[in-house]
Amino acid sequence: MWLLIVILACAAAACTADSDDAMRPIKVDIKKTDSGYQLLRGGKPYAIKGAGMAIDDIERFAARGGNSIRNWTTNNAVQDVEELLDKAHAHGVTVALCLQMVAERHGFDYDDAEAVARQLGALTEEVLKYRDHPALLVWIIGNELNHSYSNPAVFDAVNDVAKMIHELDPNHPTTTALERFDAEVVAQVRMRAPELDFMSFQTYGSLFGLPTDLAATGFEEPFMVTEWGAIGYWEMELASWGAPIEMSSSGRADKVLEANRDVLQELAGQLLGSYIFMWGQKQERTPTWFGLVTETGEQNETADVMQRIWTGSWPDNRSPRVGAMRLDGRIAAQSIMLEPGREYVAEFEVADPDGDALRYHWEVKPESDVTTAGGDQEAPIESLPGLLTDADKATVYLAVPEPGDYRLFAYAYDGQGHAAYANIPFLVVRGEP
Repeated sequence: MWLLIVILACAAAACTADSDDAMRPIKVDIKKTDSGYQLLRGGKPYAIKGAGMAIDDIERFAARGGNSIRNWTTNNAVQDVEELLDKAHAHGVTVALCLQMVAERHGFDYDDAEAVARQLGALTEEVLKYRDHPALLVWIIGNELNHSYSNPAVFDAVNDVAKMIHELDPNHPTTTALERFDAEVVAQVRMRAPELDFMSFQTYGSLFGLPTDLAATGFEEPFMVTEWGAIGYWEMELASWGAPIEMSSSGRADKVLEANRDVLQELAGQLLGSYIFMWGQKQERTPTWFGLVTETGEQNETADVMQRIWTGSWPDNRSPRVGAMRLDGRIAAQSIMLEPGREYVAEFEVADPDGDALRYHWEVKPESDVTTAGGDQEAPIESLPGLLTDADKATVYLAVPEPGDYRLFAYAYDGQGHAAYANIPFLVVRGEP
């Protein structure tokens, strides 16, 4: 009996030890080699297959071949961060955890020593809370703190946070996510925040100029690209009245594939990893501009592209592909103006690579009048009822509303969890357009 008890006790102790080992931090390092810089996790080279994710969709992300996510705050009101880390770890996914520092554009005064000290104290508590989680990969200290900033003292505060992390957590490197690559900002960060282990840049259309920018400034340090993907609404062609013209889901997927091939892969040796923006849905000027997922949960063609990038293979069932969207026989780039009280025809040309039957959905929304920038929160825009006939078909009839700025959205669903979409901004004016 005693022998049996001893055996059982030893087995229990071994299980507990194995469990404790499984939940210990995994050390992450940056190593310089003959071919450049290498991110190491647990002593082994770690190639990031990353996306930004605020709300848990880990299972579908991992099934696509992704292995690392980055978030934007440890104080997400709708997503428990500990649960996100646990779910990520269970699926072999790491997390670049962002410590939210208040940006100057949101009213924070980085010359206010007491306010800066309070923020440092709050972030210290967050570091102590998550530093030992095995899913943790790196700390991102602040997100785009240089966006519309004027006081470089913000980077003194970043340095203090990085120094605190190095004292409390020897296992995880530190970075800060900067809005695009800017030589003057990089110089400020180098001077004021030497405790950072590397810098990160968030760049959309300007990603295609990043190699030239790096070479022109002699930047040879390791870095990450912590947001990339769509061409930003601030970078796109505008309709004649100023509305940005959004790429279709297929146009964006093509651009993402091109950016990875022509830019990110060419930066190997300096680029420690990248995170596409974003795995989820986000209202930012439109509900479809940046997300890889629709409001109703379908994944789009960019998710297919990321699976191809991450695994080398396309998914067995692929997303519908957009051919064209027209309103009154015209495309968005033709700055479409319509008369109130009339009815116009709109067409959505979509093909499914697998021959799946497509279901269509159309919406009309007022054009966004938001003027915020930097990804600040935007409220959803309600669709206008009663304007569309045959809204479940590829061809729809639009009864034009009163004068104003609007946007017509078209979606095609394949019944396999995928969607294609496009939209056209249009201006309603009285008299002959």
